[in-house]
Amino acid sequence: AVSRRPPLKPSSPILKMVQEGLFKWHQYVVVGRHNPTEAEASPTVYRMKVWAPDSVRAKSKFWYFLRRLRRVKKANGQILSCNEVFEKRPTTVKNFGVWLRYQSRTGYHNMYKEFRDVTLNGAIGQLYQEMASRHRVRAPGVQIIKTSTVPASACKRANTTQFHDSKIRFPLTRKMVRPSKPELKTVYKATRPTVAMF
Repeated sequence: AVSRRPPLKPSSPILKMVQEGLFKWHQYVVVGRHNPTEAEASPTVYRMKVWAPDSVRAKSKFWYFLRRLRRVKKANGQILSCNEVFEKRPTTVKNFGVWLRYQSRTGYHNMYKEFRDVTLNGAIGQLYQEMASRHRVRAPGVQIIKTSTVPASACKRANTTQFHDSKIRFPLTRKMVRPSKPELKTVYKATRPTVAMF
């Protein structure tokens, strides 16, 4: 029988650290619209999911995308809300699919990538690292179109599917011989220790 750790309480400091800290990229939902005018008293409200280091950069990214999609810009618009989104289960590993558009040295390209992580913020962090290393793309050149949690049966990438094994095992690359009790810990031994563990 496999012993399972009980779920963390909502007030747990470990859960708070996993949810809020240790990520460069945070997920925000920004809601905005055009300023109300006499001609249009209740303008269309737009909601966007963006990743940014903080809320100020999230609002800036919201206006960056909205003025390209609609005739609304920061000078004649208003932000209604900007809320950070946290992972519902930040201790469970999941498969994340990310659809993105990026600018390379030669042009614009669409791409789909998969990552395994416990949080979506962690997966987005992996995305930016991989785009920088494999494709030499700077962070402002990456535009995330869509994200989703992908079930194991729908995963496409070999780097993700190789972990879909219920009996997966990892080798111990360096096994240390340790004393059974603190009293037996010594710098010099009477006999030469056997360090090869096969």
